[in-house]
Amino acid sequence: MKKTINLLHILLILTTLYSCEEEELSLFTVDADSQENSIAKSTIHPGTWQNIFTDQFSGTSYNDFNNIWNYLYPWGSDHNGSARMYGSTYDHNHVYKSGYGYLVIKASKINWNEGNSSHDPWLPIRYHSGAIHAKQKVNINEQYPEWSLEARIKAPSSYGTWPAFWITHDGPWNAESDIMEYKGSKVCWQNTWDLNWEETLTKVSNPARWHTYKVWITKEGNDVDIHYYIDGIWKAQHRGTNFANKNMNIILNLQMEGSSGNYGPSGNTYMLVDWINVSRKHKY
Repeated sequence: MKKTINLLHILLILTTLYSCEEEELSLFTVDADSQENSIAKSTIHPGTWQNIFTDQFSGTSYNDFNNIWNYLYPWGSDHNGSARMYGSTYDHNHVYKSGYGYLVIKASKINWNEGNSSHDPWLPIRYHSGAIHAKQKVNINEQYPEWSLEARIKAPSSYGTWPAFWITHDGPWNAESDIMEYKGSKVCWQNTWDLNWEETLTKVSNPARWHTYKVWITKEGNDVDIHYYIDGIWKAQHRGTNFANKNMNIILNLQMEGSSGNYGPSGNTYMLVDWINVSRKHKY
């Protein structure tokens, strides 16, 4: 009888210990979930990257699109080529979502006189095309010293076509980074303007296929270092003098002629954008 009592006692102790372990495990799990939820709801921690916006141009609704983008250039419809930009929340003839998950920017030749561009070199308008610029601006500063911008694009490169993915100062023209620019050939120009040009030229075998174009910008005092990539391959590092603390517009557009050569295509020309991603890193 004594042995039986001892055995029961041992079983009772083991059962109690197992129950306590389960309770502790349960408490730990709850605490872990609470901690994860707390982190998810908290502000971004120093040294982490934050997605500013991603647009995959999916679906046919323009609600999300219109929350991210403005139409035309930041300064209006004209720039340095022979295409005048058209587009608005109710006009999607030249800037539209394909319905297959990409954005289409279309340039069309016109056969009537629409005057000249209002911007240097004041070329005669011979095309209607499209441009968009993001409502979010890039500002490389002490709090956000690193930025990354990347897009997947099919770009025209025939003579007289001038597609671009770029950022430029929203004030005086003293800061610009061309992440992707084709000027009527298969050479991709990646340029930095800070009152002087720094240029990197890369021949791309077929720009009309999908390629990714990326820039990674880091603050260095009042200047920035700008790293350019094509298809994930590093191409160059430029220095942008006095780029820091300036609001920069993010632009996608299909300009025509100008620096890409006179007498461009007689029909329609298309630039396709599969997605774009913009992120920045927090210092504090």
